[in-house]
Amino acid sequence: MIFKRALLRELTGASITVFSTLLAIVVTILVVRFLGEAASGSITSGAVVPLLGFNLVGYLPVLLSLTLFIAVLLTLTRSYRDNEMIVWFSSGTSLTAWIRPVMFFSLPVVLAITLLSFVLAPWALDRSAEYRRQLDSRDDVASVSPGTFKESKQAERVYFVENFAQGQKTVNNVFIQSVQNGKLGVMVAQQGHQEIAPNGDKFLILHNGRRYEGEAGTPDFRILEFETYAVRVEAFEAKGADISPKSMSTLALLRDRTPPAMGELLWRFGLPVSALVLALLAIPLSFVNPRAGRSLNLILAVLIYMVYSNLVSIAQAWVIQEKISFSVGLWAVHAAMIVMLLLLFKRRLSLYSVFSLRRR
Repeated sequence: MIFKRALLRELTGASITVFSTLLAIVVTILVVRFLGEAASGSITSGAVVPLLGFNLVGYLPVLLSLTLFIAVLLTLTRSYRDNEMIVWFSSGTSLTAWIRPVMFFSLPVVLAITLLSFVLAPWALDRSAEYRRQLDSRDDVASVSPGTFKESKQAERVYFVENFAQGQKTVNNVFIQSVQNGKLGVMVAQQGHQEIAPNGDKFLILHNGRRYEGEAGTPDFRILEFETYAVRVEAFEAKGADISPKSMSTLALLRDRTPPAMGELLWRFGLPVSALVLALLAIPLSFVNPRAGRSLNLILAVLIYMVYSNLVSIAQAWVIQEKISFSVGLWAVHAAMIVMLLLLFKRRLSLYSVFSLRRR
């Protein structure tokens, strides 16, 4: 009981550290990506946090699976490195005794991965896609970001505003360039705001500005000064995007039964199964000889994880391409890894048996 409590306590601490590190890496990558989209005008600055949250939920199943594998591996590797394993083995504790506490620690994490994989991650991806569709359906003025030039969706106008004021209802220092009937028109105004006419048309109302109109490359230009100028903003309706299997609910995938739906189901089933198998694989993989190199087992564990993950992805692709059946793709890779797990346990147990006979 002592070693079980100590093992669970150390596994918990290692998991928190590993998960925090992996989460920080993923959040940094996503923040940089979405800030780049906001800087280019693809999304608004206010959309960064919602998109970050939705996408982060989609990454959580993989992060938790990797956290479980690394935490078990690092915890048991440290026990080998500090010669604690020799003490446990000398007291009559077998390597298989580590299976029960590792399973006790892993099952709640696997259940969380299952819930995320089958319910929460698809919902988050669907919300993210819907949120992006709402962003794409905004009119040209609503999609303008302060300090950046924004081309209209019809590529006939270029907008620029210096900043927003009065709760983002008014824009200051407006620049609009347009081309109509072969003539270039440029408007600059001190302020502007958006209004909706009774018939539903949207207008950008500019105040205290000038309009320059003429043909590019010629000196023939007209300059008009105005106190109020209304620019009609064309409405835009985003095209309905195809529904991705990744954002479909699990019940919808079961009803669909198409190859892409079956491939996505295979991936969702594979996440909790692979998490449990990897947690058990970490027990024999954690062996390290204190007198030899200490990083060989870590390199081997990383390679096995990469091979395992890629094999699941290949099986998913083959199911989508109808090269193999869903049942074969669902269990073939996991069965092969379970066989490897048993062989590794057999090898480690045989080595401990030889070691014990030599000591006698």
